[in-house]
Amino acid sequence: MRLAQTLKRIELETRPIHPETRRALAIRWSELPEHAKTPNQLLGRCAVGCEGTHGVFPKCNLTCSPCYHSADANKVRIDGDHTVDNVARQMSYLRQVRGPRAHAQLIGGEVSLLSAEDHAQALLAMRAVGREPMSMTHGDFEYDYLLDVVLDEDRKPRFDKVSFAAHFDSLMRGRKGAVRPHSEAELNPFREKFAQMFIDLKRDHGVDSYLAHNMTVTPSNVDEVEQVTRDVLEMPFDMMSFQPAAFIGDDRRWREDFGEVTIDAVWERIEAGAGHKLPWQATQFGDPRCNRSTVGVRVGGGFAALLDPDDPKDIAARDRFLDHFGGMIFGGIPKPVLVVKVVRAIAGHPGDIPPLFGLARRVLRRAGGLRRVLREARRGKVSFKTFVVHNFMDAEQVDPAWKLMEQGIVADDPLLRETQERLGSCMYAMAHPEDGRLVPACVQHSVLDPIENIELRRLLPIPSVRDGAEPQVVSRPSGLTGVRETGASRAATR
Repeated sequence: MRLAQTLKRIELETRPIHPETRRALAIRWSELPEHAKTPNQLLGRCAVGCEGTHGVFPKCNLTCSPCYHSADANKVRIDGDHTVDNVARQMSYLRQVRGPRAHAQLIGGEVSLLSAEDHAQALLAMRAVGREPMSMTHGDFEYDYLLDVVLDEDRKPRFDKVSFAAHFDSLMRGRKGAVRPHSEAELNPFREKFAQMFIDLKRDHGVDSYLAHNMTVTPSNVDEVEQVTRDVLEMPFDMMSFQPAAFIGDDRRWREDFGEVTIDAVWERIEAGAGHKLPWQATQFGDPRCNRSTVGVRVGGGFAALLDPDDPKDIAARDRFLDHFGGMIFGGIPKPVLVVKVVRAIAGHPGDIPPLFGLARRVLRRAGGLRRVLREARRGKVSFKTFVVHNFMDAEQVDPAWKLMEQGIVADDPLLRETQERLGSCMYAMAHPEDGRLVPACVQHSVLDPIENIELRRLLPIPSVRDGAEPQVVSRPSGLTGVRETGASRAATR
Protein backbone atom coordinates (compact mmCIF):
# COMPACT_ATOMS: atom_id res chain seq x y z
CA MET A 1 0.00 0.00 0.00
CA ARG A 2 2.78 2.44 0.93
CA LEU A 3 4.72 1.56 -2.22
CA ALA A 4 1.66 2.24 -4.37
CA GLN A 5 1.10 5.59 -2.68
CA THR A 6 4.76 6.55 -3.11
CA LEU A 7 4.71 5.65 -6.80
CA LYS A 8 1.50 7.61 -7.27
CA ARG A 9 3.04 10.64 -5.58
CA ILE A 10 6.19 10.41 -7.71
CA GLU A 11 4.14 10.09 -10.87
CA LEU A 12 2.14 13.20 -9.99
CA GLU A 13 5.22 15.22 -9.00
CA THR A 14 6.96 14.40 -12.27
CA ARG A 15 3.91 14.81 -14.49
CA PRO A 16 4.70 17.59 -16.99
CA ILE A 17 1.58 19.58 -16.16
CA HIS A 18 -0.16 19.19 -12.81
CA PRO A 19 -3.89 18.36 -13.17
CA GLU A 20 -4.80 21.24 -10.85
CA THR A 21 -2.81 23.57 -13.10
CA ARG A 22 -4.75 22.30 -16.12
CA ARG A 23 -8.04 22.97 -14.36
CA ALA A 24 -6.98 26.46 -13.27
CA LEU A 25 -5.83 27.31 -16.80
CA ALA A 26 -9.07 26.06 -18.31
CA ILE A 27 -11.10 28.17 -15.90
CA ARG A 28 -8.98 31.27 -16.59
CA TRP A 29 -9.39 30.80 -20.35
CA SER A 30 -13.15 30.40 -20.02
CA GLU A 31 -13.35 33.63 -18.01
CA LEU A 32 -11.50 35.74 -20.58
CA PRO A 33 -13.55 38.09 -22.75
CA GLU A 34 -13.81 36.87 -26.34
CA HIS A 35 -11.61 39.67 -27.68
CA ALA A 36 -8.72 38.39 -25.51
CA LYS A 37 -8.89 34.77 -26.72
CA THR A 38 -6.24 35.27 -29.36
CA PRO A 39 -3.54 32.85 -30.58
CA ASN A 40 -0.83 34.84 -28.79
CA GLN A 41 -2.70 34.96 -25.46
CA LEU A 42 -0.75 33.43 -22.57
CA LEU A 43 -3.43 33.70 -19.88
CA GLY A 44 -5.30 30.43 -19.65
CA ARG A 45 -2.80 28.66 -21.91
CA CYS A 46 0.57 29.12 -20.23
CA ALA A 47 -0.18 30.92 -16.95
CA VAL A 48 -3.04 32.01 -14.73
CA GLY A 49 -1.40 35.42 -14.29
CA CYS A 50 0.38 37.24 -11.49
CA GLU A 51 -0.89 37.66 -7.95
CA GLY A 52 -0.37 40.21 -5.21
CA THR A 53 -1.09 40.91 -1.57
CA HIS A 54 -3.23 43.78 -0.29
CA GLY A 55 -3.93 45.37 3.08
CA VAL A 56 -0.91 43.67 4.66
CA PHE A 57 1.40 46.71 5.19
CA PRO A 58 0.02 49.86 3.52
CA LYS A 59 2.54 52.27 5.06
CA CYS A 60 5.45 53.74 3.07
CA ASN A 61 8.24 56.12 4.07
CA LEU A 62 8.71 57.88 0.73
CA THR A 63 6.43 60.45 -0.88
CA CYS A 64 5.63 59.92 -4.55
CA SER A 65 3.63 61.91 -7.07
CA PRO A 66 1.54 60.09 -8.09
CA CYS A 67 0.95 57.57 -5.29
CA TYR A 68 -1.44 54.68 -5.90
CA HIS A 69 -2.19 54.29 -2.19
CA SER A 70 -5.09 56.04 -0.54
CA ALA A 71 -4.65 58.98 1.80
CA ASP A 72 -5.09 56.71 4.86
CA ALA A 73 -2.31 54.26 3.95
CA ASN A 74 0.37 56.00 6.01
CA LYS A 75 -1.90 56.13 9.04
CA VAL A 76 -1.76 52.34 9.43
CA ARG A 77 1.04 50.95 11.58
CA ILE A 78 3.32 48.16 10.47
CA ASP A 79 2.43 44.97 12.34
CA GLY A 80 4.22 41.71 11.61
CA ASP A 81 1.51 39.42 12.94
CA HIS A 82 -1.09 41.11 10.78
CA THR A 83 1.17 40.92 7.74
CA VAL A 84 2.15 37.26 8.00
CA ASP A 85 -1.34 36.09 8.94
CA ASN A 86 -3.04 37.91 6.08
CA VAL A 87 -0.39 36.98 3.54
CA ALA A 88 -0.90 33.33 4.49
CA ARG A 89 -4.69 33.60 4.19
CA GLN A 90 -4.61 35.35 0.84
CA MET A 91 -2.00 33.02 -0.66
CA SER A 92 -3.78 29.92 0.60
CA TYR A 93 -6.94 31.03 -1.15
CA LEU A 94 -5.00 31.69 -4.35
CA ARG A 95 -3.52 28.20 -4.11
CA GLN A 96 -7.02 26.81 -3.75
CA VAL A 97 -8.51 28.53 -6.79
CA ARG A 98 -5.51 29.10 -9.09
CA GLY A 99 -3.49 25.94 -8.76
CA PRO A 100 -0.20 24.85 -7.26
CA ARG A 101 2.14 27.49 -8.75
CA ALA A 102 2.08 31.17 -9.63
CA HIS A 103 4.21 34.29 -9.35
CA ALA A 104 3.06 36.52 -6.50
CA GLN A 105 4.11 39.95 -5.30
CA LEU A 106 4.61 40.79 -1.64
CA ILE A 107 3.34 44.30 -2.07
CA GLY A 108 1.73 46.96 0.05
CA GLY A 109 3.45 50.13 1.04
CA GLU A 110 7.19 49.58 1.57
CA VAL A 111 8.21 46.02 2.32
CA SER A 112 11.45 46.97 4.09
CA LEU A 113 9.45 48.68 6.83
CA LEU A 114 8.68 45.16 7.99
CA SER A 115 11.23 43.73 10.35
CA ALA A 116 13.57 41.41 8.47
CA GLU A 117 12.12 38.41 10.29
CA ASP A 118 8.53 39.34 9.45
CA HIS A 119 9.57 39.93 5.84
CA ALA A 120 11.16 36.48 5.71
CA GLN A 121 8.18 34.79 7.36
CA ALA A 122 5.84 36.38 4.82
CA LEU A 123 7.99 35.03 1.96
CA LEU A 124 8.04 31.59 3.57
CA ALA A 125 4.25 31.66 3.92
CA MET A 126 3.95 32.41 0.21
CA ARG A 127 6.36 29.64 -0.76
CA ALA A 128 4.57 27.16 1.48
CA VAL A 129 1.57 27.26 -0.87
CA GLY A 130 3.53 27.18 -4.12
CA ARG A 131 3.84 30.89 -4.76
CA GLU A 132 7.08 32.33 -6.17
CA PRO A 133 7.29 35.61 -4.26
CA MET A 134 8.75 38.92 -5.33
CA SER A 135 9.29 41.64 -2.73
CA MET A 136 8.23 45.07 -4.00
CA THR A 137 10.41 47.86 -2.63
CA HIS A 138 11.76 51.35 -3.20
CA GLY A 139 15.20 49.85 -2.63
CA ASP A 140 16.22 52.29 0.12
CA PHE A 141 17.57 49.75 2.59
CA GLU A 142 21.02 48.45 3.52
CA TYR A 143 22.80 45.17 2.78
CA ASP A 144 22.52 44.08 6.43
CA TYR A 145 18.73 44.22 6.18
CA LEU A 146 18.84 42.01 3.09
CA LEU A 147 21.08 39.55 4.93
CA ASP A 148 18.67 39.47 7.86
CA VAL A 149 15.84 38.58 5.48
CA VAL A 150 17.73 35.88 3.61
CA LEU A 151 19.70 34.29 6.47
CA ASP A 152 18.27 32.50 9.48
CA GLU A 153 19.41 32.95 13.07
CA ASP A 154 22.34 30.59 12.42
CA ARG A 155 23.38 32.82 9.49
CA LYS A 156 22.54 30.13 6.97
CA PRO A 157 20.42 30.86 3.87
CA ARG A 158 16.73 30.07 4.27
CA PHE A 159 16.19 30.77 0.55
CA ASP A 160 18.18 29.53 -2.43
CA LYS A 161 16.85 32.40 -4.52
CA VAL A 162 15.07 35.69 -3.86
CA SER A 163 13.22 38.07 -6.16
CA PHE A 164 12.99 41.81 -5.63
CA ALA A 165 11.43 44.59 -7.71
CA ALA A 166 12.89 48.00 -6.92
CA HIS A 167 11.10 51.21 -7.88
CA PHE A 168 13.35 54.10 -8.86
CA ASP A 169 12.20 57.32 -10.46
CA SER A 170 12.56 61.07 -9.98
CA LEU A 171 8.93 61.37 -8.85
CA MET A 172 9.88 59.81 -5.49
CA ARG A 173 10.78 62.04 -2.54
CA GLY A 174 12.65 61.12 0.63
CA ARG A 175 15.27 58.61 -0.53
CA LYS A 176 18.42 58.75 1.59
CA GLY A 177 21.00 60.70 -0.40
CA ALA A 178 18.48 61.76 -3.05
CA VAL A 179 15.70 63.41 -1.10
CA ARG A 180 14.45 65.41 -4.07
CA PRO A 181 16.08 64.25 -7.32
CA HIS A 182 15.88 66.56 -10.31
CA SER A 183 16.56 63.93 -12.96
CA GLU A 184 16.52 60.19 -13.49
CA ALA A 185 20.28 60.16 -13.98
CA GLU A 186 20.76 61.30 -10.37
CA LEU A 187 19.34 57.97 -9.25
CA ASN A 188 21.80 55.77 -11.15
CA PRO A 189 24.20 55.42 -8.19
CA PHE A 190 21.28 54.21 -6.07
CA ARG A 191 20.16 51.77 -8.76
CA GLU A 192 23.70 50.42 -8.96
CA LYS A 193 24.03 50.18 -5.18
CA PHE A 194 20.79 48.23 -4.94
CA ALA A 195 21.78 45.74 -7.65
CA GLN A 196 25.27 45.35 -6.16
CA MET A 197 23.77 44.06 -2.90
CA PHE A 198 22.50 41.00 -4.73
CA ILE A 199 25.83 40.40 -6.45
CA ASP A 200 27.38 40.50 -2.98
CA LEU A 201 24.67 38.16 -1.69
CA LYS A 202 25.57 35.59 -4.33
CA ARG A 203 29.29 35.99 -3.62
CA ASP A 204 28.97 35.84 0.16
CA HIS A 205 26.24 33.24 0.60
CA GLY A 206 25.53 31.57 -2.76
CA VAL A 207 21.95 32.90 -2.94
CA ASP A 208 20.65 33.63 -6.45
CA SER A 209 18.34 36.51 -7.27
CA TYR A 210 15.96 37.88 -9.87
CA LEU A 211 15.80 41.67 -10.04
CA ALA A 212 13.22 43.92 -11.65
CA HIS A 213 13.51 47.68 -12.11
CA ASN A 214 10.24 49.64 -11.96
CA MET A 215 9.64 53.23 -13.07
CA THR A 216 6.51 55.36 -13.10
CA VAL A 217 6.24 57.52 -16.22
CA THR A 218 4.53 60.92 -16.41
CA PRO A 219 4.88 63.88 -18.80
CA SER A 220 7.69 65.22 -16.60
CA ASN A 221 10.01 62.21 -17.06
CA VAL A 222 8.78 60.42 -20.20
CA ASP A 223 11.63 61.84 -22.26
CA GLU A 224 14.11 60.32 -19.81
CA VAL A 225 12.84 56.75 -20.39
CA GLU A 226 15.27 56.31 -23.28
CA GLN A 227 18.32 57.11 -21.16
CA VAL A 228 17.04 55.15 -18.17
CA THR A 229 16.68 52.11 -20.43
CA ARG A 230 20.20 52.61 -21.78
CA ASP A 231 21.65 53.00 -18.27
CA VAL A 232 19.78 50.18 -16.54
CA LEU A 233 20.63 47.73 -19.31
CA GLU A 234 24.23 47.99 -18.10
CA MET A 235 23.15 46.99 -14.58
CA PRO A 236 22.31 43.44 -13.45
CA PHE A 237 18.52 43.84 -13.58
CA ASP A 238 16.64 41.00 -15.27
CA MET A 239 13.48 42.96 -16.00
CA MET A 240 12.72 46.58 -16.81
CA SER A 241 9.12 47.56 -16.15
CA PHE A 242 7.57 50.94 -16.90
CA GLN A 243 4.16 52.12 -15.72
CA PRO A 244 2.49 55.16 -17.31
CA ALA A 245 0.84 56.98 -14.42
CA ALA A 246 -2.90 56.80 -13.86
CA PHE A 247 -5.34 58.76 -11.72
CA ILE A 248 -5.49 56.23 -8.88
CA GLY A 249 -4.94 56.59 -5.16
CA ASP A 250 -4.18 59.79 -3.27
CA ASP A 251 -5.59 62.64 -5.37
CA ARG A 252 -3.40 65.15 -3.49
CA ARG A 253 -0.48 63.74 -5.56
CA TRP A 254 -2.06 64.27 -9.00
CA ARG A 255 -0.03 67.13 -10.42
CA GLU A 256 0.15 66.38 -14.14
CA ASP A 257 -2.03 65.33 -17.05
CA PHE A 258 -1.16 61.65 -17.00
CA GLY A 259 -3.26 61.00 -20.09
CA GLU A 260 -0.55 62.59 -22.21
CA VAL A 261 1.66 59.50 -21.79
CA THR A 262 0.56 56.50 -23.86
CA ILE A 263 1.77 52.91 -23.90
CA ASP A 264 3.04 53.43 -27.46
CA ALA A 265 5.04 56.52 -26.49
CA VAL A 266 6.72 54.69 -23.63
CA TRP A 267 7.52 51.62 -25.74
CA GLU A 268 9.09 53.76 -28.48
CA ARG A 269 11.41 55.33 -25.93
CA ILE A 270 12.34 51.94 -24.48
CA GLU A 271 13.25 50.75 -27.98
CA ALA A 272 15.34 53.87 -28.53
CA GLY A 273 17.22 53.22 -25.30
CA ALA A 274 17.72 49.55 -26.11
CA GLY A 275 18.97 50.47 -29.56
CA HIS A 276 16.72 47.87 -31.19
CA LYS A 277 13.16 47.19 -32.11
CA LEU A 278 11.55 45.12 -29.37
CA PRO A 279 8.87 42.94 -31.00
CA TRP A 280 6.07 42.15 -28.55
CA GLN A 281 3.15 40.96 -30.71
CA ALA A 282 4.06 37.24 -30.59
CA THR A 283 2.80 36.87 -27.01
CA GLN A 284 0.24 38.71 -24.93
CA PHE A 285 -0.64 38.75 -21.23
CA GLY A 286 -4.22 39.93 -20.89
CA ASP A 287 -5.31 42.98 -22.87
CA PRO A 288 -2.83 44.76 -25.19
CA ARG A 289 -4.19 48.08 -23.95
CA CYS A 290 -2.90 47.12 -20.49
CA ASN A 291 0.26 45.10 -20.99
CA ARG A 292 3.11 44.89 -23.45
CA SER A 293 6.19 42.73 -22.99
CA THR A 294 9.01 40.95 -24.75
CA VAL A 295 11.71 38.54 -23.62
CA GLY A 296 15.04 38.03 -25.28
CA VAL A 297 18.76 37.50 -24.97
CA ARG A 298 21.10 40.46 -24.67
CA VAL A 299 24.43 39.61 -26.26
CA GLY A 300 26.95 42.39 -25.85
CA GLY A 301 25.01 45.46 -26.90
CA GLY A 302 22.57 43.53 -29.08
CA PHE A 303 19.20 42.02 -28.33
CA ALA A 304 17.64 38.88 -29.81
CA ALA A 305 13.93 38.42 -29.14
CA LEU A 306 12.89 34.86 -28.35
CA LEU A 307 9.99 35.19 -30.79
CA ASP A 308 9.73 37.16 -34.02
CA PRO A 309 6.02 37.85 -34.68
CA ASP A 310 6.74 38.15 -38.42
CA ASP A 311 8.41 34.73 -38.72
CA PRO A 312 5.84 31.96 -39.40
CA LYS A 313 8.24 29.31 -38.07
CA ASP A 314 8.57 31.14 -34.77
CA ILE A 315 4.79 31.39 -34.47
CA ALA A 316 4.40 27.68 -35.29
CA ALA A 317 6.93 26.82 -32.56
CA ARG A 318 5.08 29.09 -30.12
CA ASP A 319 1.79 27.35 -30.86
CA ARG A 320 3.30 23.91 -30.36
CA PHE A 321 4.78 24.98 -27.05
CA LEU A 322 1.52 26.47 -25.79
CA ASP A 323 -0.54 23.50 -26.96
CA HIS A 324 1.70 20.84 -25.44
CA PHE A 325 3.76 22.48 -22.69
CA GLY A 326 1.65 25.45 -21.59
CA GLY A 327 1.30 25.33 -17.82
CA MET A 328 4.50 23.37 -17.28
CA ILE A 329 6.34 24.79 -14.27
CA PHE A 330 10.09 25.27 -14.53
CA GLY A 331 10.90 27.55 -11.58
CA GLY A 332 11.35 26.31 -8.03
CA ILE A 333 11.39 22.66 -9.06
CA PRO A 334 14.21 20.35 -7.84
CA LYS A 335 16.50 19.66 -10.78
CA PRO A 336 16.04 15.85 -10.79
CA VAL A 337 12.26 16.28 -10.80
CA LEU A 338 12.46 18.91 -13.54
CA VAL A 339 14.60 16.63 -15.71
CA VAL A 340 12.01 13.85 -15.45
CA LYS A 341 9.21 16.33 -16.22
CA VAL A 342 10.98 17.52 -19.37
CA VAL A 343 11.78 13.97 -20.52
CA ARG A 344 8.16 12.91 -20.04
CA ALA A 345 6.93 16.03 -21.85
CA ILE A 346 9.20 15.46 -24.83
CA ALA A 347 8.38 11.75 -24.91
CA GLY A 348 4.71 12.66 -25.17
CA HIS A 349 5.31 15.01 -28.11
CA PRO A 350 8.51 13.98 -29.96
CA GLY A 351 7.36 15.86 -33.06
CA ASP A 352 7.93 19.12 -31.18
CA ILE A 353 11.69 18.64 -30.98
CA PRO A 354 12.60 19.81 -34.53
CA PRO A 355 10.49 23.02 -34.43
CA LEU A 356 11.80 23.97 -30.99
CA PHE A 357 15.40 23.30 -31.99
CA GLY A 358 14.76 25.35 -35.09
CA LEU A 359 13.56 28.20 -32.89
CA ALA A 360 16.75 27.99 -30.82
CA ARG A 361 18.85 28.19 -34.01
CA ARG A 362 16.96 31.28 -35.18
CA VAL A 363 17.45 32.99 -31.80
CA LEU A 364 21.17 32.23 -32.04
CA ARG A 365 21.24 33.68 -35.54
CA ARG A 366 19.44 36.84 -34.38
CA ALA A 367 22.01 37.10 -31.57
CA GLY A 368 24.88 37.12 -34.04
CA GLY A 369 25.71 33.43 -34.21
CA LEU A 370 27.09 30.84 -31.82
CA ARG A 371 30.66 32.15 -31.89
CA ARG A 372 29.58 35.65 -30.90
CA VAL A 373 27.35 34.33 -28.14
CA LEU A 374 30.19 32.22 -26.72
CA ARG A 375 32.65 35.10 -26.99
CA GLU A 376 30.30 37.51 -25.19
CA ALA A 377 29.41 34.85 -22.62
CA ARG A 378 33.08 34.56 -21.65
CA ARG A 379 33.02 38.33 -21.07
CA GLY A 380 29.89 38.03 -18.93
CA LYS A 381 27.87 39.92 -21.53
CA VAL A 382 25.05 37.43 -22.18
CA SER A 383 21.84 37.64 -20.18
CA PHE A 384 18.10 37.27 -20.52
CA LYS A 385 16.18 40.53 -20.39
CA THR A 386 12.47 41.23 -20.13
CA PHE A 387 10.90 44.56 -21.07
CA VAL A 388 7.40 45.37 -19.79
CA VAL A 389 4.90 48.22 -19.84
CA HIS A 390 1.86 48.05 -17.53
CA ASN A 391 -0.74 50.65 -18.44
CA PHE A 392 -3.14 51.15 -15.51
CA MET A 393 -6.60 52.67 -15.68
CA ASP A 394 -8.08 55.70 -13.93
CA ALA A 395 -10.27 55.20 -10.87
CA GLU A 396 -12.92 57.42 -12.44
CA GLN A 397 -13.65 54.67 -14.99
CA VAL A 398 -12.75 51.60 -12.93
CA ASP A 399 -15.20 52.27 -10.11
CA PRO A 400 -18.43 52.48 -12.16
CA ALA A 401 -17.28 49.79 -14.62
CA TRP A 402 -16.60 47.33 -11.79
CA LYS A 403 -19.92 48.05 -10.09
CA LEU A 404 -21.73 47.20 -13.32
CA MET A 405 -19.64 44.04 -13.75
CA GLU A 406 -20.61 42.86 -10.27
CA GLN A 407 -24.24 43.21 -11.36
CA GLY A 408 -23.58 41.31 -14.59
CA ILE A 409 -24.27 44.40 -16.71
CA VAL A 410 -22.31 45.28 -19.83
CA ALA A 411 -21.85 49.05 -19.95
CA ASP A 412 -23.44 51.07 -22.76
CA ASP A 413 -20.88 53.84 -22.47
CA PRO A 414 -17.94 52.99 -24.81
CA LEU A 415 -15.26 54.04 -22.31
CA LEU A 416 -16.79 52.02 -19.47
CA ARG A 417 -17.25 49.04 -21.77
CA GLU A 418 -13.58 49.22 -22.74
CA THR A 419 -12.71 49.37 -19.05
CA GLN A 420 -14.81 46.26 -18.41
CA GLU A 421 -13.04 44.43 -21.24
CA ARG A 422 -9.67 45.29 -19.76
CA LEU A 423 -10.72 44.32 -16.23
CA GLY A 424 -12.01 40.99 -17.51
CA SER A 425 -8.64 40.35 -19.14
CA CYS A 426 -6.54 41.43 -16.15
CA MET A 427 -3.33 39.47 -15.60
CA TYR A 428 -2.85 40.63 -11.99
CA ALA A 429 -5.25 39.36 -9.31
CA MET A 430 -5.65 39.93 -5.59
CA ALA A 431 -7.47 37.55 -3.27
CA HIS A 432 -10.36 38.21 -0.90
CA PRO A 433 -10.83 34.89 0.89
CA GLU A 434 -13.40 36.40 3.26
CA ASP A 435 -15.96 36.54 0.46
CA GLY A 436 -14.39 34.18 -2.07
CA ARG A 437 -13.39 36.78 -4.68
CA LEU A 438 -10.45 37.54 -6.90
CA VAL A 439 -10.26 41.14 -8.04
CA PRO A 440 -8.09 42.88 -10.65
CA ALA A 441 -5.32 45.10 -9.28
CA CYS A 442 -6.90 48.25 -10.74
CA VAL A 443 -10.09 47.45 -8.83
CA GLN A 444 -8.14 46.87 -5.64
CA HIS A 445 -6.35 50.21 -5.84
CA SER A 446 -9.25 52.24 -7.23
CA VAL A 447 -12.23 50.85 -5.35
CA LEU A 448 -11.25 48.67 -2.41
CA ASP A 449 -8.00 50.09 -0.98
CA PRO A 450 -9.59 53.34 0.27
CA ILE A 451 -12.22 51.35 2.18
CA GLU A 452 -9.72 48.81 3.50
CA ASN A 453 -7.29 51.43 4.72
CA ILE A 454 -9.97 53.25 6.70
CA GLU A 455 -10.73 49.99 8.51
CA LEU A 456 -7.03 49.16 8.90
CA ARG A 457 -6.46 52.58 10.42
CA ARG A 458 -8.91 51.60 13.16
CA LEU A 459 -7.49 48.10 13.53
CA LEU A 460 -3.81 49.13 13.50
CA PRO A 461 -3.59 52.73 14.70
CA ILE A 462 -0.19 54.36 14.90
CA PRO A 463 0.56 54.96 18.60
CA SER A 464 1.08 58.57 19.56
CA VAL A 465 4.30 59.48 21.34
CA ARG A 466 2.26 62.10 23.20
CA ASP A 467 0.25 59.23 24.67
CA GLY A 468 3.42 57.68 26.06
CA ALA A 469 4.00 55.13 23.31
CA GLU A 470 7.52 54.20 22.29
CA PRO A 471 8.49 55.22 18.74
CA GLN A 472 7.88 52.27 16.43
CA VAL A 473 11.06 50.54 15.27
CA VAL A 474 10.62 48.19 12.35
CA SER A 475 14.22 47.66 11.27
CA ARG A 476 17.70 48.78 12.12
CA PRO A 477 20.58 49.77 9.87
CA SER A 478 22.71 46.72 10.56
CA GLY A 479 22.84 43.46 12.45
CA LEU A 480 20.15 40.91 13.04
CA THR A 481 16.62 42.26 13.27
CA GLY A 482 14.73 40.37 15.91
CA VAL A 483 11.10 39.35 15.79
CA ARG A 484 8.97 42.23 17.03
CA GLU A 485 6.46 41.62 19.76
CA THR A 486 3.49 43.18 18.01
CA GLY A 487 0.67 40.80 18.77
CA ALA A 488 -0.75 38.81 21.61
CA SER A 489 0.10 35.53 19.92
CA ARG A 490 3.80 36.36 19.85
CA ALA A 491 3.77 37.92 23.27
CA ALA A 492 2.38 34.68 24.65
CA THR A 493 5.30 32.71 23.27
CA ARG A 494 7.96 34.90 24.92
